[in-house]
Amino acid sequence: MRIDRSRNINSSSITRVLVAEIVVLAFSAASSAQVPRQVRPTLDDDTGGATSKGEASDEMSLNFSIIDANSDGALNLDELERALELVRSQQGESSPGNKSTEAITETPAGTGVFERVEHHETDNDGVPLHYVTLGKGPVILFVHGFPDFWFTWRQQMAALSDEYKTVAMDMRAYNKSGKPEGVEHYTMPHLLADVEAVIKDLRVDSVTLVGHDWGGAISWQFAMRYPHRVNKLVICNLTHPRGYATVRRNATAEQEANTQYINDFQTSGFEKRFTPETLARISLGDVSGVVWDHYVGAFAQSSIKGMLDYYRAAYPGLNSEAGWGADLPSLTMPVLQFHGLRDKAVDKDGLRDTWNWIDENYTLVTIPTSGHWVQRDAADIVSDTMRWWLKSRPSHPVSAEAPSAP
Repeated sequence: MRIDRSRNINSSSITRVLVAEIVVLAFSAASSAQVPRQVRPTLDDDTGGATSKGEASDEMSLNFSIIDANSDGALNLDELERALELVRSQQGESSPGNKSTEAITETPAGTGVFERVEHHETDNDGVPLHYVTLGKGPVILFVHGFPDFWFTWRQQMAALSDEYKTVAMDMRAYNKSGKPEGVEHYTMPHLLADVEAVIKDLRVDSVTLVGHDWGGAISWQFAMRYPHRVNKLVICNLTHPRGYATVRRNATAEQEANTQYINDFQTSGFEKRFTPETLARISLGDVSGVVWDHYVGAFAQSSIKGMLDYYRAAYPGLNSEAGWGADLPSLTMPVLQFHGLRDKAVDKDGLRDTWNWIDENYTLVTIPTSGHWVQRDAADIVSDTMRWWLKSRPSHPVSAEAPSAP
């Protein structure tokens, strides 16, 4: 690694130690604006009790290419400043008042779910779709985002499976689901059809649909286009498409910086900058042990290119004048929305006016101490709130209408 001094970096103010810290800390900030709370406490990969020069070098090499936005093999001042700013903006994501321990160890609520679930497979037009189930009762279907897999919902599945049949799917490109080649296979109609394929395979008329991040975007759209399949909708940290589009159209400089990763993902070959380990770090932060191993294993059998193709397929709509939120019908089922206010990638400003686009009752729960992964940062709040909310909402009389074209 070399430092490009063409921008006259002052070595007395940005020392070699600081530059090293930026590279280790900020790899996910430069790619997804979701910075882990801190780096792993050790780089001692061989568990020999000390960090070797080779281990440190490997870790630096892993992260360097993601910080090096222009791929010139050097770090210039702009790249360092951008990485530092994003790191600083995210450092407060874990506060002393946040009771969640997800960032450190697996909480009791999620213990053993990986071993207890039943595995199933269906397909959508030849693309295999893997999903897991736990419990019996009314169906709750969970849909994950980027970068993640079904296991992100383990705490909700453990908490609710005593009264509900909890179902979590691997989206296409992830873990054990299919990985079709080509951006055209990751457009919204295909993603919505994947969700319907799982619902059909469950042999139920409708479900409570729960989505986070990309899973949230898919769930919003699915509930609008397939209202006969959704009796209740729960969204975690993804604002309504109209709200999201409004923020993008009127973004401040800070908001533009926080979503720069969407533009970065359009670069051909950008997926080569990620490894299963870097994706796990982006998703989990400072987690070790069995949870870390499950995530690295899932991402090792995922298509990283396919993950980014979600963004590439959506990019024209995200940047059109109308944006993602054009010509959308109002929602006709009860909606529960959680939003961790420390999220930088999905700005809370997009929450405005959501109530104007929902014809049924709407419940919004904001959590100041949580970040993007609210279902893990505030697992107990999400699970407990879901339980009383589901019990207090009678079964929605679903429409028999055929779905409208996405």
